[in-house]
Amino acid sequence: RSTPKPSSAASDVYKRQVIKSSKSLVEEALKEIETLDPLKVKELYEKEKCTLVDIRDIRELWRDGSIKDAMHIPRGMLEFWIDPDSHYHKDIFNQNKTYVFYCASAWRSALSAKTSIEMGLNPVVHLEGGFSAWKKAGQPIEEVE
Repeated sequence: RSTPKPSSAASDVYKRQVIKSSKSLVEEALKEIETLDPLKVKELYEKEKCTLVDIRDIRELWRDGSIKDAMHIPRGMLEFWIDPDSHYHKDIFNQNKTYVFYCASAWRSALSAKTSIEMGLNPVVHLEGGFSAWKKAGQPIEEVE
């Protein structure tokens, strides 16, 4: 049996039920998190004072590369990997370093950084402009296989 398609009126009602846009969530997150430009992140990285957290989809890493030594964490698993009570917890979140979150353009990572801070991870910062800004600034990248 096939499911009937909703009428356009029902579809319009459904669309209006969205209370907050993803853009507004990102804007709110950016007001609450610390953002560093690629050069400042590079300074932290070179001094080994940070853990780079790449939350892009694995296909983005295969296509575009990554920052050397960055930890890839699928966005959908972030909260579970941070939570020490989760059986998915990763020890990388037990370090005494600054966590630098990034994605392609800095939207997903802004939300991820905010969520991480709300969970108690500290210190957490966000790479301004994401991986795109890192590449544009001429910073080193490596291929991911």
